[in-house]
Amino acid sequence: MPGQLNGKRILVTGGSRGAGKSIARACAADGGDVVIHYNAQRDAADALAQELGERALGVIGKDLGEAGAGAALWAEAEAQFGPLDALVNNAGIYRATPLNDDAQWEAGWSEQLAVNLCAPCDLMRAAVNAFRARGGGSIVNIASRAAYRGDGPDHCGYAAVKAGLVAAAKTLARAYSGDGVLIYTLTPGWIETDMAPSRVEARRAAVAEIPLGAVAQPDEIGAVTAFLLSGLCPSATGTVMDINGASYVR
Repeated sequence: MPGQLNGKRILVTGGSRGAGKSIARACAADGGDVVIHYNAQRDAADALAQELGERALGVIGKDLGEAGAGAALWAEAEAQFGPLDALVNNAGIYRATPLNDDAQWEAGWSEQLAVNLCAPCDLMRAAVNAFRARGGGSIVNIASRAAYRGDGPDHCGYAAVKAGLVAAAKTLARAYSGDGVLIYTLTPGWIETDMAPSRVEARRAAVAEIPLGAVAQPDEIGAVTAFLLSGLCPSATGTVMDINGASYVR
């Protein structure tokens, strides 16, 4: 619905590629002004900003694996682009945490806790504090179906931190909806990005467990995110929405 996001400044983390890129496009198409966060792909972020034209406020780089990166990103984004009205916590990594490999176990937990949980929660904290002072704002978190059904045996760390993000979002939604702070979480399965299985056998196995018969497209994530940010359904705050082709239903 074009125009539903008119006048809203929206920070999209991991916005230079994959689902984040589609989210940025969808928000811009609905009239939103987008701040595109990237980690390392500055060229891709710049290219997207050029594509979005006047709907792109600019790009901002930050390694969310660094301590305090979430809070720093919010502060820098507001300093450069003005008060933000919405946050999309999309950036994330997928690391193995096999039980039989000490080094991978420790590294996978550490990296995913930092990027997939601490940074988005720090961003939510900053956003909630800002939104409460301004009369409201919206947050959409991109988690995973793994938060509810778990993941493969080598990825329990990923499932655990995504579950933590879901729990944090629910907690803050319950606490601050009365202040106009609306928080939603999406729990997709595989999305057609570079994180999806690419090897033939792995791809076949991934699709076989999806009743719909296909992985989700990034544009689907973008469309749902833009709708939730529109404010058209505030009573859905606290909602966790599954987008996984019925591969996990609650």
